[in-house]
Amino acid sequence: MLASATTFWYLFERAGYNFLSFVANVLLLLVVILFFWAKSASLLNRPLPPLPNLEISEKTVGKVADELQVWINFVLSIVHDIAVGRNLKLFLKVAVCLWLVSFIGSLFNFLTLVYIGVILSLSVPVAYDKYQHHIDEKLSVTHRIIQTHYRKIDETVLRKFPLPSNKEKKMQ
Repeated sequence: MLASATTFWYLFERAGYNFLSFVANVLLLLVVILFFWAKSASLLNRPLPPLPNLEISEKTVGKVADELQVWINFVLSIVHDIAVGRNLKLFLKVAVCLWLVSFIGSLFNFLTLVYIGVILSLSVPVAYDKYQHHIDEKLSVTHRIIQTHYRKIDETVLRKFPLPSNKEKKMQ
């Protein structure tokens, strides 16, 4: 997995190969191979290439749609809480997260971010298994520090903003 991820990253990022061109060339090669295989099979009285039934079942589409619906409803509930519920803390969390994603995204190419994600997903679990006690200790200390800073910000800044009442306002 690591070798293939590194190969693809090098191919696209360093060699300057375009992802769309790569996909098109792979599909073209596949179609050419299948076409010549089918033509030569009929000429040489050999079996045709074994192709599975290339259809997506309705059950699979239903599962994907159900999972997608859960994620979309979750995002829409967050948007609703921010827009209608006027949840300031949630708004600030979302704004900071989106700004962080934007900032990190501006530092790297998308493919490099994907490559870093693959490398981290392969190396972090191994490192955590090896040094679990030390990592848990450091994370608990970091969590306490972040909690104290959050409490200070909450007391000095966030609590000064008026919170809306839970009563529904009449709309004309």
